[in-house]
Amino acid sequence: MKVRCSKDSLQKAIASVSRAVPVRTTMEILKCILLQAEDQECKLTANDTALGIETRIDAEVEEPGIAAIDAGLFASIIRKFPDSDVVISTSRDESIDIKCENASFHISGRGTDDFIYLPTVEAKESIIISQFTIREMIGQVIFSVADSDANAAMSGVYMEILGDRIRMTTLDGHRISIRVSELRDISSPVSTIVPSKTLSDLQKIVSGDADKDMRISFAKNHIVFDYDRTRMVSRVIDGEYFKVESMIRDAYETHLKINKRDFLNCLDRSTLLVNESDKKPVILNITDEEMSIRLKSAIGSMNETIPIEKEGKDIKIAFNPKLLLDALRVIDDEEIDLFMVKYNYPCIIKDEKGSYTYVVLPVNFIED
Repeated sequence: MKVRCSKDSLQKAIASVSRAVPVRTTMEILKCILLQAEDQECKLTANDTALGIETRIDAEVEEPGIAAIDAGLFASIIRKFPDSDVVISTSRDESIDIKCENASFHISGRGTDDFIYLPTVEAKESIIISQFTIREMIGQVIFSVADSDANAAMSGVYMEILGDRIRMTTLDGHRISIRVSELRDISSPVSTIVPSKTLSDLQKIVSGDADKDMRISFAKNHIVFDYDRTRMVSRVIDGEYFKVESMIRDAYETHLKINKRDFLNCLDRSTLLVNESDKKPVILNITDEEMSIRLKSAIGSMNETIPIEKEGKDIKIAFNPKLLLDALRVIDDEEIDLFMVKYNYPCIIKDEKGSYTYVVLPVNFIED
């Protein structure tokens, strides 16, 4: 194999596929990136058996061929090269030469026979969506995925296609996050639980360009993302997701409208008095025209009031401020609506269009 390509395109391709290189594995070949040069392009592939990524870049192929290179070493070498073309060639003994201008490396390659290629997936349904939309939706729900592996479903993102809409749902036992976006075309209903790592990696490597599309294909055991000459194939989480609709009450006794920025900034200030060893809740006292926000900890105390528009009963309720902040930071609306029932019932933040719903459980508090 002998192939020439630009350092920039090669470096970006390595960064993308490296997301599928396992941190720990007993199979040494999985620590490698597979290079395949043919038809004036170079294909890079990595696969940890749960997630596989392949991407193609333009190249001058003098000799078609295939090679496996240690991913970490390959990435480091290319990163240190000057901004110029890179030439990669292989020998019969599987050694690899990598050159750029006056710099050259001669390294040992690996046999490619044991490399695990991306699986062939038969899609039962697929959709087209802008890269901007999918990247934005992931960021708006990924923060409420459970860290624990005790429940597999809670460690993933529930993705549903509902006719002309796509919906993502996450929960961690303390909150629920739901985002909905419209699709251009109507598709048959389909749903799956996607590992949070898959979507977190996708969010980091996709361009997020509103003018670029992505195809998402759903299969029995896999989900496939095709975009920008890149394919990501991930296993999905087996099992049923939670009946989230039954957890969200339609009835409420208190409804308030509040400026999101004022509320977010106030909660952010309150966290100055919160540390890991002394977690204290923020207490909201909601009356007709204002909401007082109070927090007292071993460090000190703060008290602030914010004007609101309220319908229904006064209420005093407490929350972990971080859970509210996570939701507020991903809401773009200038004004938001909060719905509450009692001090021990969840708070629901949602818009009239139904594009987002955030449910946050309250915490117990003791009056001073």
